[in-house]
Amino acid sequence: MHVTIIGGGGFIGRKTAQSLAEKGSLRGQTIQSLTLADIAAPDTLDAPFAVHTTACDITDRASVDQLITTDTDVIFHFAAVVSSHAEEDFEVGMKVNLDGTLNILERCRMLGTCPVVVFTSSLAVFGGEVPDPITDHTIPNPQTSYGMQKAIGELLLNDYSRKGYVDGRGFRLPTISVRPGKPNRAASSFMSSIIREPLNGEPAICPVDEDQEHFYLSPRRCVENLIKGAELNAPDLGQQRCMTLPGQRLSIRQMIDALTAVAGPKPAKLIKWEAQPDIAAIVRGWRFDYRFDKALALGLKADTSFEDNVRYYMEDDLPNT
Repeated sequence: MHVTIIGGGGFIGRKTAQSLAEKGSLRGQTIQSLTLADIAAPDTLDAPFAVHTTACDITDRASVDQLITTDTDVIFHFAAVVSSHAEEDFEVGMKVNLDGTLNILERCRMLGTCPVVVFTSSLAVFGGEVPDPITDHTIPNPQTSYGMQKAIGELLLNDYSRKGYVDGRGFRLPTISVRPGKPNRAASSFMSSIIREPLNGEPAICPVDEDQEHFYLSPRRCVENLIKGAELNAPDLGQQRCMTLPGQRLSIRQMIDALTAVAGPKPAKLIKWEAQPDIAAIVRGWRFDYRFDKALALGLKADTSFEDNVRYYMEDDLPNT
């Protein structure tokens, strides 16, 4: 089994690699090698199998052709330009999120080996004037360029799977919280910052009201679901290869209450409320009432409570612990 993680330098890519190193197998086969690829070569990691790191620009077809070979059995495609960045720079978003995904799928088609492709999509594919709740059968209606690019990626994944070019499965990620590291350019970045920074003794800004609701999943559970998703049998996926991962619908206040329940009252005092109309405008276009029956039926799981999300961050990622 030869596995490639595109976006292997990102935090989900890194955590997926670490989990595979601990597991040692995928789809019932022993992993023989793992390739981590990103725009700059990621750091390596300890594993019971060979680990290769390389730079790959998915907007460059020749770079993708070098990365994906006939030996590649499973591809995790995590590389993307995130929401606010894709909205601000339409051209870059199209090149990475659309052209890059097409380059990966086209390389697989040309090889004729039908690798498993795990594609991370987004809840941003939904929006507009569709009724709540959002179900497995709701038609995507993205209201951002990022959502549009991910929705096209889903359609491509479905069609390339139908044609037998890849064995695709796409997962719309809830907002992942609590993310480690520094804030990124995603509009949802503050939804980790307001937990992460206070746990690190640093101030954080919340740009929306405390009653703002959203849909969340922890990094630990996300990675578990993505690996489980790679191991699903194609017939069980049916004709729609893409689905929403299970998550929790929570308000900002409920998140902060969970932070206090786990870490005491001190961290929450570091959260400052400062309205940011540009972020608020994007967040208001998001939906938060989701049903994920298909994912649950396939054995994928949500977190039990947001207190778990806080504990997982403290156990897995909090510095100096």
